[in-house]
Amino acid sequence: MSVLQFLTTVHFDHGMRRQLPQLLASEGVQRPLLVTDQGVMAAGVFAQATEHLPAHSRLAVFTEVPLNPTEAAALAGAQRFKDLGCDGVVGVGGGAVLDLAKAIAVLATHPAPLWDYCNRHPQAKRIGATPPLVLMPTTAGTGSEVGRSAVIVFDNGIKAGVRCPDLVSAAICDPELTLGLPPGITASTGMDALSHCIETFCSPVVNPPADAISLDGMQRVFAHIERAVHQGHDRDARWNMMMGSLEGAISFQKGLGAVHALSHPLGALGFHHGTLNAILLPHVLAFNRPALGDKWLALTRQAGWTVDTCPRQALMELLRRLGLPTQLQHLGVAHEALASVAAQALEDNAHKTTPRAVSQADYLQLLQDAF
Repeated sequence: MSVLQFLTTVHFDHGMRRQLPQLLASEGVQRPLLVTDQGVMAAGVFAQATEHLPAHSRLAVFTEVPLNPTEAAALAGAQRFKDLGCDGVVGVGGGAVLDLAKAIAVLATHPAPLWDYCNRHPQAKRIGATPPLVLMPTTAGTGSEVGRSAVIVFDNGIKAGVRCPDLVSAAICDPELTLGLPPGITASTGMDALSHCIETFCSPVVNPPADAISLDGMQRVFAHIERAVHQGHDRDARWNMMMGSLEGAISFQKGLGAVHALSHPLGALGFHHGTLNAILLPHVLAFNRPALGDKWLALTRQAGWTVDTCPRQALMELLRRLGLPTQLQHLGVAHEALASVAAQALEDNAHKTTPRAVSQADYLQLLQDAF
């Protein structure tokens, strides 16, 4: 049985961004480094998220966030933290921003390289005291605000996690920050959340509380993702999508599976994580179906499927209704990269908790099916 950990304090509801000044004050933070990206800034969401901070305060902002957060960006952000005399970190954005904010907090008080703290490092160093960190998601996808790791593309080309389950001081989940999210990003991040709920539930690790959480999250995403995509200002749909995202990430302690074992090396090539998960999920769930036993019955109930539903067909149809790509080649993935990705998947930590044994040949076939 796994160790049961549910650590992060979450302030969840419409309008909860108003709690930001109070949370920073309670942590003694007077000059936070606010980590965000250009898209969040341009959409006005950063201004919305920080509107309750004192108007006279001169904000220290770091916006150089890649599509997939990198070790180099984390080092640059930590240097900005030091140069500006900051004493805390606030992440405002999607999963890339939130994961990078975690990595910046680590390097703000720990010597580089970040790889020394990676869970793939054979002798990973312990992470000690870090600056206070508040995370504010602006998408309903990764659940990074409660996830136990920061997923980073390291300088050596490996995409993996820095395990930091107790790094976050508090999370603010305000669904109002997602009301203006475009349909395409809503769809891809929403499918990311669904992949988390499904893969954690299917993991063979024994953790009944996490199973119950992932099942609840799964049902919320299945029931609300199409409304959130096509009726973006539906407050109820946005609330439920953010809750489903959070629940999928709370369950990460069970481990993930083949979807993520493949999407991590693919993401290291520069492709969007949520979209990769969306494309891979139909094929991986169909592959795992024979090994799921009674879990398949529970999964179909949450999805609104019958027990004889073909998971590949049902999920592919969902992707089409959401307007998402259904093949890796649509993203620009090169066919000649597939063999290397299949080999790298065997080394990914998500490979350790697949419900069905997966060989390198199986991974390559899954990639071919999704190509």
